[in-house]
Amino acid sequence: MARRPNIVLFMTDNQPAELLGCYGNDEIFTPHLDALAAEGFLFENAFCVNGMCSPCRASVMTGLMPSQHGIHTWIDDRLRHLWPPGWSPLDSFRTLPEVLAGHGYRTALVGKYHMGAPEAPQIGFQHWVTNPHGHVTDFWNGTYIENGRTRHYPGHSVDYFTDKAIEYLENASSREPFFLFVPYNAPYGHWPALKGRAKNRFRDLYDTADMHSIPREGLHENAIARFLRKVSDSVGGVDHSSELRIPNDLETLRNYFSEMSMVDDGVGRVLAALRRLGIHDDTLIVYTTDHGFSLGHHGIWGHSQATLPAHAHRESFSIPLIFRHGGRFSIRREAHHVSQIDLFPTLLELAGIEPDGHNPRSPAHSFAPVLRGGRFGTPDEVYLEQEETRAIRTPDWLFKRRFQGAPIPPYPDELYDLRNDPQEKVNLAGKREFAAVEAELAGRIEAFFARHSAPRYDLWQGGAPQSNSDKPWLWRQAWGEAWAPGFEAG
Repeated sequence: MARRPNIVLFMTDNQPAELLGCYGNDEIFTPHLDALAAEGFLFENAFCVNGMCSPCRASVMTGLMPSQHGIHTWIDDRLRHLWPPGWSPLDSFRTLPEVLAGHGYRTALVGKYHMGAPEAPQIGFQHWVTNPHGHVTDFWNGTYIENGRTRHYPGHSVDYFTDKAIEYLENASSREPFFLFVPYNAPYGHWPALKGRAKNRFRDLYDTADMHSIPREGLHENAIARFLRKVSDSVGGVDHSSELRIPNDLETLRNYFSEMSMVDDGVGRVLAALRRLGIHDDTLIVYTTDHGFSLGHHGIWGHSQATLPAHAHRESFSIPLIFRHGGRFSIRREAHHVSQIDLFPTLLELAGIEPDGHNPRSPAHSFAPVLRGGRFGTPDEVYLEQEETRAIRTPDWLFKRRFQGAPIPPYPDELYDLRNDPQEKVNLAGKREFAAVEAELAGRIEAFFARHSAPRYDLWQGGAPQSNSDKPWLWRQAWGEAWAPGFEAG
């Protein structure tokens, strides 16, 4: 049997596809990723399943939707006192590294994971180097966990994770294939990590950039509603104004772009190490992010939870997705819609492993045959969910279905005609002439989640997350004061 391929999976933190030159941004400096795309396979319509980091990472690791694995928003480290010892929300699922390890792979995590207790061995990873928490307050002078031991590094986190990834490659056995997962904790996009002028080596590139690729739009009313809700819920005078202020703060915007260039440089260094070690063309290289990020589009900065209700506009869900494996794949750009959950079966199939049966009822589809020049046999659509907001995206339509059980009045649905309104500006929901389209898309959403959701984690049916919720007050209105999320031991 032919030797299974090495796999390097890069993942960034809070990055829309359009933050790369190869996706059309003429202000960003990303030469290594642009070159990777030029000699690889680029998906133009890849989407995350959720607009927050932890759910998306869980979905990539399992091929499951949030309503199947139970992580619906970012895992709040401030609730660590509620976690069972060594808690991981993936304990009861088969993860990508577990399956690969079971077929002879050496597995390594080098980067931000944000999936439970970082001091414990990470599920399926034999080697792990990660952050002690999920929130990024500073890229510099950080503390990290290397296989259970605490380490300090005075420099930039991207350089640290890049050094550790290269160190792992240099020590990897030539007899066994490896799976190296490198989830950088940049470019990130939030204060305080991005506040002020950047300190990294790429900052000078952006000092005079006019940031014309960042839209200047009036604040979205739902972003203001979210801000006001945060203020009313906060304790201790926490400043929640950054998401309203950042789109007009040039230093922060330039800082964010420079952090993306740091990631590009790190990827370039890892790829150079693969070439130096003579294994570049024998390694399957994948580049993606956890979720997209609105860069001022629609008057919104940040995640899909930056508005109330959560939105599902393209920018917060569109993700970069690039594949390269020597000369084994077609070199092309593909417009068919794919979901990040599809990475799970695709990577397994490319590794010569049967992708089915690991996590029953997964809606994920392998697109490995397409990479090799074949055609898609799956519908050109993706499904998204963000607690009270569920959506379907097709080449023609974006329909956002809102949970109708609470509050009073309920949040409204939204419908966008993507052929005639690609910027998603005109909401057609509730208009008589589009009633049939709305009903048909609503039926598809309901059928999808009825088929695939796990009742215990389906918030729309009275279930609860196995971690924290972004809107516990909403679900208590719907299901009673006894409703509560809970951290489960495996």
